[in-house]
Amino acid sequence: MISTAMLNLLNDQIQKEFYSAYLYLSMKAWFAEQNLDGFANFFNVQLMEERDHALKFYNYVIHVSGKVELQAIQAPPIDFVTPLSVFEESLKHEKFVTASIYNLVNQAIEEKDHKTSAFLQWFVTEQAEEEATAESNIRKLQLIGGNTQGLFMHDAELAKRVYVPISPPLV
Repeated sequence: MISTAMLNLLNDQIQKEFYSAYLYLSMKAWFAEQNLDGFANFFNVQLMEERDHALKFYNYVIHVSGKVELQAIQAPPIDFVTPLSVFEESLKHEKFVTASIYNLVNQAIEEKDHKTSAFLQWFVTEQAEEEATAESNIRKLQLIGGNTQGLFMHDAELAKRVYVPISPPLV
């Protein structure tokens, strides 16, 4: 059994991961409205990954005989300005999630909860990848600037992204 403090943090993280999926669903909708289907596809994959992250935490709580307490998910923003601003918002959010994961890791270390610490290492690696992906897209969009042809080329590149379920399985 894990501590009450750790259980509360894990339940908070489930909410944050589902909010991430909700945020990326909103970003997907904005890109669809702009007829940028490749960008919409990118955020569709993001939302499926975030949903998987939430379920991975959910299943872990059950695995350690904890009580899952689902929390309300706030409405995400729905209006964005440019593709660049969307990715900047995405990076800001990923940094927020990374800080939350680090807080969980620190709690696990403090409690000498080796099982949870080992579980969380996958997320530490995943967050490094999430931030790098957002940063890469930001740099590309900065290079593109106002070049419409470049924007459509990047849109075509993002259309090729495919969803790959989490491996290993959720727990």
